[in-house]
Amino acid sequence: MTNSQWFIFVGGLLLFMGLTASILKRSSVTSAIIYLAVGVLVGPTVLDLFHFNPLKESALLEVLTEVAVLISLFAAGVKMPAPFSFARWRTPILLATVSMAVTVALVAAFVYFALGLPLGVGVLLGAILAPTDPVLATDVQIRHPGDNDQLRFTLTCEAGMNDGSAFPFVMLGMGMLGLHELGDFGMRWLFVDVLWATLSGIAIGVLAGMALARVGWKLRCKPHSHELMDDFLGLGLIGVVYGLTVMVEGWGFLAVFFAAVALRQTEMKLAKAAQESIDARTFHKYAHAETSNLPDPSLPHTVSEGSLVFKEHLERLSEVVLVLLIGGTLFLDSWSWAAVGLALFLFAVARPVSVVVGLLGTRTTWRIRGMTGWFGVRGIGSLYYLMYAIEHGLPEPLALQLIQMTLIVVTLSIIVHGTSVKPLMGLFWRRGKQRPTQ
Repeated sequence: MTNSQWFIFVGGLLLFMGLTASILKRSSVTSAIIYLAVGVLVGPTVLDLFHFNPLKESALLEVLTEVAVLISLFAAGVKMPAPFSFARWRTPILLATVSMAVTVALVAAFVYFALGLPLGVGVLLGAILAPTDPVLATDVQIRHPGDNDQLRFTLTCEAGMNDGSAFPFVMLGMGMLGLHELGDFGMRWLFVDVLWATLSGIAIGVLAGMALARVGWKLRCKPHSHELMDDFLGLGLIGVVYGLTVMVEGWGFLAVFFAAVALRQTEMKLAKAAQESIDARTFHKYAHAETSNLPDPSLPHTVSEGSLVFKEHLERLSEVVLVLLIGGTLFLDSWSWAAVGLALFLFAVARPVSVVVGLLGTRTTWRIRGMTGWFGVRGIGSLYYLMYAIEHGLPEPLALQLIQMTLIVVTLSIIVHGTSVKPLMGLFWRRGKQRPTQ
């Protein structure tokens, strides 16, 4: 396809999606399914007008998926309800740690025993496929900062954290293949790749988010009353936090998510304190005045609120581009029994079992456990980890195998989870209110 044809093609697709948004919202399919279908149509499967080779373009695809995940993680973080509560966060933390490890172990066992591949390949592939996706799972995620739905909170928070918590397992798999230094008895992996990288990422993210929240609040309040470019502040926070964390060998995905969470939480605390101060002063000053004569003091907007809409638009654009590319990679012979079997094992066995094991001992309702066990959407994050491994020396024959299996898993996830999300979520909400988890 020529450049002019690409402009017409992409522009026409965007026009179609924009004009039919209300119709698609009522339909049983997600936007990702439509993008995938269009990509398959113009790709080598049908018309063969376009073919994207992820092995040759691994560097480009790594950057595209990296940026998409970072933007999505930030958007997920600023939508986290305030205030922070460990009782409420306990469930997604267990999912992002215990369930993550169980998923990697189960996939590694399946790849080793059922597919006959080396154990290191199984661990690496398990780490690539274990994290749930913050980009393609928008239909089961928190929709706005005031959304208190427990299921959407659990899935959003888990996706925000497990894109970072999967990285140690990626490094473990690469180490078992001789592509990364694990140290004697795995000590370097444990202390550097697990403990240091995780804790440093969280610490940098929290400190940076809190700092930006306080500086932005002071600049917006009198006597300064500065106008702030929230879009630039959000993107700037992502860039600085991610760059600093990677520089000190921490997990940048974790850092960006927790920076967004800390930004939102700190701004809400500042807003609450300011509102209480305003209410107290107003009460004393107008104690004997008529209620209708009271002033209507307004608080400054927050960086998290101002930047969220722009980030969501970027998230949607990245979804269009990357899902089209996925469709443009598939051939008819990409659909091997090994790849399809791996996908079915992941969806029907590994994910549900890992959720049950991870949430043992919690008061999470079985309704939420069941929905969480099904909606482990795989997508852009998995592609990023795969491209990361390829760019760090994964041998070409093995890279081709993992590309094929990963693409089929992601494609089937888009189709299977995309067609089931609206009916199942509708049924879930109709069955009554959820009980809070602890």
